[in-house]
Amino acid sequence: MATEIERKFLVMGDAWRTGSGTRICQGYLNRDKTRTVRVRIAGEQAYLTVKGATQGNTRAEFEYEIPVQDAEQLLTLCDGPTIDKVRRKITHGDHVWEVDEFLGLNAGLVVAEIELASEGEAFAKPAWVGREVSDDARYFNSQLATNPYGNWRDQAAST
Repeated sequence: MATEIERKFLVMGDAWRTGSGTRICQGYLNRDKTRTVRVRIAGEQAYLTVKGATQGNTRAEFEYEIPVQDAEQLLTLCDGPTIDKVRRKITHGDHVWEVDEFLGLNAGLVVAEIELASEGEAFAKPAWVGREVSDDARYFNSQLATNPYGNWRDQAAST
């Protein structure tokens, strides 16, 4: 079984803005608590991804490349609006951070994710990495599709 161990953090400042990013449009065919099914177009490639329920920071993940034309049609079948963002991959220490700058109704939100080999793996945080939000469901992409950051950003600043 494919496994994803991921931690998620808010991003501070602009020091992370290096190089160019990849535009991503993604939507959800299923956003059940025990599984999500996502379709994503990232640049010139497209993927169908199935993720299981999260246990700690770990969950099952299966991702398959699909034709872009299929992804475009699947996006029209999605449950709720799509997510639009620009992703930058930034190497820091021994890890690659994926920094997502959200657009549209989620504009103003910038989140960094790191994938780890184990739950307890140590990693160096770049100076621009802020508060961890791995356990805050509001920051899950599947939730941002139906409850965008623009709806609750003022509340997030006070937590």
